[in-house]
Amino acid sequence: MKKLLLVVAFWAFGLSAAQAVEIQTVKSDKGVTAWLVEDHSNPIVSVSLSFKGGAALDPAGQEGLANFVASTIDEGAGDLDSQAFQGAMRKLSIELKFDAGRESVSGRLQTLSVSKDKAFDLLRLSLNHPRFDEEALNRIRSQITMVIRQKSQDPDALAGQAFSEKLFPGHPYSKPVDGTLDSVAKIGKPDLQAFVKRRFAKNNLYVGVVGDVTAEELKGLLDSTFGDLPEKAEDWTLPEVEPSDVGGISVVDHPVPQSVILFGQAGLKRKDPAFYPAYVANYILGGGSFASRLFDEIREKRGLAYSAYSYLAPYDYTALWAGGAATANERVKETIDVVKAEWKRMAEKGVTRQELEDAKTYLTGSYHLRFSSSAAIASMLVAIQQDDLGIDFLDKRNALVEAVTLEQVNQVVKRLLDPEKLMIVVAGQPQGL
Repeated sequence: MKKLLLVVAFWAFGLSAAQAVEIQTVKSDKGVTAWLVEDHSNPIVSVSLSFKGGAALDPAGQEGLANFVASTIDEGAGDLDSQAFQGAMRKLSIELKFDAGRESVSGRLQTLSVSKDKAFDLLRLSLNHPRFDEEALNRIRSQITMVIRQKSQDPDALAGQAFSEKLFPGHPYSKPVDGTLDSVAKIGKPDLQAFVKRRFAKNNLYVGVVGDVTAEELKGLLDSTFGDLPEKAEDWTLPEVEPSDVGGISVVDHPVPQSVILFGQAGLKRKDPAFYPAYVANYILGGGSFASRLFDEIREKRGLAYSAYSYLAPYDYTALWAGGAATANERVKETIDVVKAEWKRMAEKGVTRQELEDAKTYLTGSYHLRFSSSAAIASMLVAIQQDDLGIDFLDKRNALVEAVTLEQVNQVVKRLLDPEKLMIVVAGQPQGL
């Protein structure tokens, strides 16, 4: 059993900053691995889990399959139909939810420690013996269909889908995670069962556990919950893809008084040596909310939008440096001009030493705010495993930020940022474009 002591400010555990939090690697007899942070100060256990392979793997004509599975897998399992399954969770205050993203299907479980055996057993049933009963499928299909229809009238959703299609034309990343009205209507029980069989396996499972459970107890729970899953998921791969660099502006016509603007270009993957310089640069550009250049230029100086932001999005097979804003139709062009000007200014002139120091101070000082709950920490443990950052990542993360130099930041922005390569999508009825 591998252990690592981390000194971090996890007040979610009732611990002071001077106390050590122990992350343990727990491996069960059946070969299931989880990262565990024990906390016996509160009678709660939080579990985060993830299976690699999400909506990007949905077969053609079955877009929305991963989302449909995630939406129905807790709607009855084993001998329990949907009503009985949900009733058992309500009776014991157990929370179990699943979600599908482009690259994974994730789940989260939270329970009182006195009910952990039952909670883990319900999780076992949902993963190994989901029922997919007709009543539940029809009900959830109706809910998904309603969401798709609502998003067809939502400028944020319209912009987001068009943005993906423009950046990744023909690539699986361009598929709508929710699917379409036609594709969701065609998905049936055999399709859901086949997805579970293909994707839910030990070799692409990541688990993080936080709370009132010992390592020895967890070993048994891992075996009973995940031990009967197949050893290996069906082989799959996605092609590497560079975001389109043709630039330009695309408009999705939609009758709203305020347009949604999304913009982006190629970024850096998580393991790229220049990721942390780019991470610090992004805070200065648009990731720092009230302290960022985009916010200052677009909202504070000109009053063009309530907010303007940027972010790094490192995926498994691509990476983006992107952002967004929303503004009145008549001010869209001015807002885009400011975004491109700031993109260019940072690329050409870089950042100042004071900006760099302020960014590093904030990014290191605020890091502990992410550890706001046991569920948040469990989710972080899974993310670190998926990105292969190492079990000591929480201990070394701030040092990685502190090590960033002015030269590194200015080199990476000069290399990456190019306003002419910005893909810009506007959903609304912008004037003057």
